[in-house]
Parts: sequence; structure tokens; C-alpha cells
Amino acid sequence: MNQFPSAAETDPVKMGWMVGSPPPPDKLISFQDGGVYQFPKTRWSFCNFRRMGPTTAVSRGLGQASPLLRTELAELDNVEFTPMGATQTITWGQAYDANYTDGVVVLHRGKIVYERYSGVMKPEGQHIAMSVTKSFFGLIGQMLVAEGALDESALVTHYVPELQNSAFADATIRQVLDMRTGLKYSENYADPQAEIWMHARAGGVLPRPPQYAGPQTFYEFLQTVQKEGQHGGNFAYKTVNTDVIGWVIRRVTGLSIGEVVSQRIWSKLGMEQDAYFTVDSAGNEFAGGGLSAGLRDMARFGEMLRNDGTWSGQQIIPPAVINDIRFNGDASAFPVQNFPTLGGWAYRNMWWVSNNAHGAYSARGIHGQAIYIDPKAEMVIARFGSHPVAANTHFDPTSLPAYHAVAQFLLKHR
Repeated sequence: MNQFPSAAETDPVKMGWMVGSPPPPDKLISFQDGGVYQFPKTRWSFCNFRRMGPTTAVSRGLGQASPLLRTELAELDNVEFTPMGATQTITWGQAYDANYTDGVVVLHRGKIVYERYSGVMKPEGQHIAMSVTKSFFGLIGQMLVAEGALDESALVTHYVPELQNSAFADATIRQVLDMRTGLKYSENYADPQAEIWMHARAGGVLPRPPQYAGPQTFYEFLQTVQKEGQHGGNFAYKTVNTDVIGWVIRRVTGLSIGEVVSQRIWSKLGMEQDAYFTVDSAGNEFAGGGLSAGLRDMARFGEMLRNDGTWSGQQIIPPAVINDIRFNGDASAFPVQNFPTLGGWAYRNMWWVSNNAHGAYSARGIHGQAIYIDPKAEMVIARFGSHPVAANTHFDPTSLPAYHAVAQFLLKHR
């Protein structure tokens, strides 16, 4: 049973977070005391990360926004499915609330068939994408491999010699891209001593305790990571890999992460809004989870991938790069015991690949962030959320079957 108050009870508008000049103390959300990550304050803060710390822009360019046509299907709210491990069906509309959804856009054949927002999330707003960010960097890394600018068999230290004394000294680019590295690094969000939180404190995206004397930036932290086990084994999800790829991409391109994302993706899709990255004290962007963006723009990104990398007649991503994500993951290296809701899945270039009958694949982030691409149903779902529990295993049972049910509905009614 859910021990948390409901989505309706924690609606950030009803709760009055950050209203007033200044807000009263009991309605104030502060970065320094950790409130920015405390539920139910997260229902406001996830939509307002720019107000919580330093950021850098990802420019959409100066062109007009590309139109998204609409053929809205209100009946999607009534699509029924059975959650994993349950016997009773629920509806898409009920799942929206159960998952503390802040906003969702469903595209079918490039048209908006469903769009809904809650709380302080608005069409013109931006929301933290958490680890959906990683999939942008896996994609860009594979693009550089395809272009010959990055050698996937080379050691990381060929590009970033500063990591020579870290766990990454003998790791290849491919092993890092697929997170098949042996690292002493825990991603247990329920453990306050896990290395994921040390990583976040080093980058300044979590408050530091008094007299903090640890690494001062993301890249300083990377140099402290030690090896545990061997590289090349099973997939082991560890955010630190993405910041390594981010550093490599910066070295190879000579550009900041924000500039790379803008030039290769954001400025090419007719996005409605600039996106932005949280940055550390040296201006290094958080590649592991620091992107905030508008929901429709995330849907545009997913739609471009669904169309084999094309947008408005322009080839943005080579089809071979997308095919590498979709078809070259190794399901035998995916330890299902660690991901009980993802049986049969694989991980490739920082994308989650379902291997289901529809060939669906996804970018996924904690607390409910997702871009879900279903090629067979010609469907893209972009979702932002503020679920009180971080790990996807807590809301996959009412998310993944819901996505598939909508896909089946669209296949029957197109």
C-alpha cells in the first residue's frame, strides 16, 4: 500500500509552495537544507531547478518552432490495463495520478493525441529529466563512434588521461557506453552513504555538510572512483559512467556539453524552448541527470528517433546509430534480478531496450521521467513525474503496462 499522501493531496499549487514575497517559512523550499529533494516539495522543485542553483542554457536556435498537429483522443483516459503483479485493471487516467505525473504527451504518427499537465508543470515550463539525460549522451557518443571521431575500443584514458589513476584507467569507451564497468559505486538511492550522493555533492547538485572537504566538481569526483570487479561483465547501472562519457565528448568535440546538445539535436528540431543543464562550480554540466526541458520538446526528440533520425526532411541522426541502440544490446548481460520489472530487456548506449514484440525502447529517469518509443505502434510518450520514491521499480508496474496498452489501442484505432 502506498504510504504517501496522494497526488491530489500533494498538488504543489494547493500546498502553496514558494508563493509570496517572500514565501512564509513553512512554504519555502531551500536548496541548502535539502528541501529541493524532499517529497512533497519535489512536486514543485522538479519544475523549477533553475531557481535552485547554477545552470547553463541549451539553445534552441533562432528559428521558428516546428508545429505539432493534434488529433486528440480523450478516450485514452479510459484505456484499461492490468498492472504488473495485480489482478484488477486500472485505467490510463488512474495511472496518471497513481504515478504522481506532472505532465505527459503522447504522439501518434507525429500528432499529439494526448497532452495533460498537473501542479505547477505547464506547457511553457521545464522539468528536470533526471537520468533521461543519460540517453542523450549515449546517443551522441554513438554518433561520434559512427563518424570515426571516437574509437569505441580505445581506453577512456586515450581521451581523458586525468582518469589514469581511477577505475576507468583500463575501461574502454564501449564498456562505459553500455555501463559494463566494474566500479565501487552504489546507485542505491535509499542509502545516504551511497556513492551516487557523494557524486552529487561533489557536483554541487546536493547540499554539502559543514566542513565538507571532498571533491569540488563532477570531474574531480570521477578521478576518485575505484575499481570493483572487472570491466566487460554484466550491465551495472552507475550514473558516474555518463559523466565520463560527457567528459570524453567535451574532449573530442572541443565544445561544452550544452553546446554539443544544442548543435547536434536541440537547434535542429524546431524546439519550442531552450533547455538547460545544472552545472558544478567549474561550469561542468551534469551529464548523468542534469537536463531540464519542456515536455513537447522531449516528445519531438523521441519522434525524430522513431523516424529513424529524420526531422522535417533532414537527417539528424544516422539510422545506423539508432539501429545500434535498438538491436545491439546484450540481453544475456542484463541481470534481471536487479531489475525485476524489466525481464528480457537490454541496455545499449545508455538506452533501455525492451525487446518486446513492438521493439519499444526508452530513456528512463528516477521519480518518473521517461521517453518511450514504440516503433510498431508509431507512438512516442514523453512523461515527467515527481513520484515520492526514486527507483523505477516502484512505478514500472503502473507505467510500462500502461504504455503498452495505449500502443495497442492506437494500433487498433489508427
